[in-house]
Amino acid sequence: MLHSVDSLPTTSSDMKTDVLVIGAGAGGMSTALFAKRRGLDVILCEKTNMAGGITATSGGTVWAPGTALSKEVGPQDSIEDARRFLRSVVGDRGGDSLRDAFLEAAPAAIAELHDHTDVRFAAASAHPDYRDGPGGAWGGRALAPLPFDGRKLGKDFARVRPPRREFLAPGGMMVNRSELDSLLKPFSSIRNFYQTISLFLNLAKDRISWSRGTRLVMGNALVGRLLLSLRKKNIPVLYNWSLDDLIATGGTVTGARFSTPDGERTITARRAVVLATGGIATNRAIRNKIFPFPDMISLAPTSNSGDGVEAGLRIGAGFSNGVDSPALWMPCSTRRLRNGTKLVWPHIILDRAKPGLLAVSQDGLRFVNESNSYHDFCMGMIENNHKTAWLICDRAFLRTYGLGMVWAGTRNLRRFIRSAYLVQASSIEALAEKIGVDPSVLEQTVTRYNALARSGEDTDFGRGSTTVNRFNGDARYKPNPCMRPVGEGPYYAMAVQPGDLATSAGLTGDINGQVTDKNGVPIQGLYACGNDLTSLFRGTYPGPGTTLGPALVMAWRIATHLAGNSSATNMMVRSLEYVESDQPFTENASA
Repeated sequence: MLHSVDSLPTTSSDMKTDVLVIGAGAGGMSTALFAKRRGLDVILCEKTNMAGGITATSGGTVWAPGTALSKEVGPQDSIEDARRFLRSVVGDRGGDSLRDAFLEAAPAAIAELHDHTDVRFAAASAHPDYRDGPGGAWGGRALAPLPFDGRKLGKDFARVRPPRREFLAPGGMMVNRSELDSLLKPFSSIRNFYQTISLFLNLAKDRISWSRGTRLVMGNALVGRLLLSLRKKNIPVLYNWSLDDLIATGGTVTGARFSTPDGERTITARRAVVLATGGIATNRAIRNKIFPFPDMISLAPTSNSGDGVEAGLRIGAGFSNGVDSPALWMPCSTRRLRNGTKLVWPHIILDRAKPGLLAVSQDGLRFVNESNSYHDFCMGMIENNHKTAWLICDRAFLRTYGLGMVWAGTRNLRRFIRSAYLVQASSIEALAEKIGVDPSVLEQTVTRYNALARSGEDTDFGRGSTTVNRFNGDARYKPNPCMRPVGEGPYYAMAVQPGDLATSAGLTGDINGQVTDKNGVPIQGLYACGNDLTSLFRGTYPGPGTTLGPALVMAWRIATHLAGNSSATNMMVRSLEYVESDQPFTENASA
């Protein structure tokens, strides 16, 4: 049975463990599992009453090059290729040794999760890296968690943080990216119809006993699988335990102090404290210092308020915001309902990359390749000091692809227009006036865009020229799957702003996740992983899952380092043997 706060001693003097992990996101839960496998006692503390953090509301994809799973979809990946690719993306921003350590350990970390926990992934045969470059891959590096039956958790299903409301289908149902086409176009084929019916029938059964659908996918599936694994390993999880401060003795971190439902408590850690509190996403003071604009949207839970980072800074840890960007971004549109609820929609793949849409700034000009990754699109905004951009399209685009929370095929647009989420006009000139853009400039921009679309080559921004552009476009359009002329009206506009999905700036650390001070010297007894640690990719975004991949792999390195260097070497060798073999990786029970 998975321990809760009520099933453990409430007297602080009785709370001792080998490894204290703070934060129950993917990084924290993985650290606890890896440490337990190495014979270490572990206690996991979580600030809220639910597990998952921002992992639960994410796509759940893990970027991990060189794993055996990649071989199942074809010989298209290798660690050396990934090393060359990262070198081309990250450039001279530093951190080469950290990335080498990540690449070397990734196969072992994923193998151990597969063989010794309930975590299961499948490598995507087609999910390209976000940049073209030497060593870039078309597939194999992006690992997606397999769907999970939340009923296996029993009452602890309520502990899984739900996805964002905007991403739930009616009735609280989750769907995979591969199922979206069926859900959006149920009558386009017999297969789509039966898949849609099956999804809703299963949901109807769930809702008899559960508050939402129990079929978990994406980030929710990863969290559910990790949580079930914690229960099977009998690892205590203390919910509603909020970190107040770290405890240090003679320069070594020896524990932490918490605010709990039963008052202030302390836990002594004989080996180490591991910070995995989700980063600084909602820490207003730090955001105001390092973010490009004030009051930017955050997709993180409000509980990701920098508790671990601030605690580390108070005892002298280094903080590295000298990265390409302090956060990773998604362009987001916001809609406020009549009851005051604010909905936020990240524009990831469903609309921006498709032909017939263009993005303009408040000056009415294009400023970026609209089909680039969500992060690179927003970097185009930030580098040009655009706090807001407008996505422009015609009615045909809206019916075919949808736009934000306006689903493809939606005929009644009144509620979206009434809330000012969607702006509609009969002409480009009238649309420009409604969104406060110079009409003559916007007309010239659309004319220019249409000419480029007809030629098939975007000589202004290179749209449709990269692998990920074409992958996310619409192959029915030739020769450029990302561009077609804007046609007849009415015309539509939607405002988007950069929103952070995760932070890149964080505590400094070494190749084993040990937090370092301002001089680069490891702080004994203190480790960090996930968004509490400075991005291994220095604020760049190489491909899908480049936050969760390092979180899981660094969790493995932390646990292995705590168990001893000889153990690390042994497990590394065995993992590499596994990668070169066609046989499943299995350790002896005594290992």
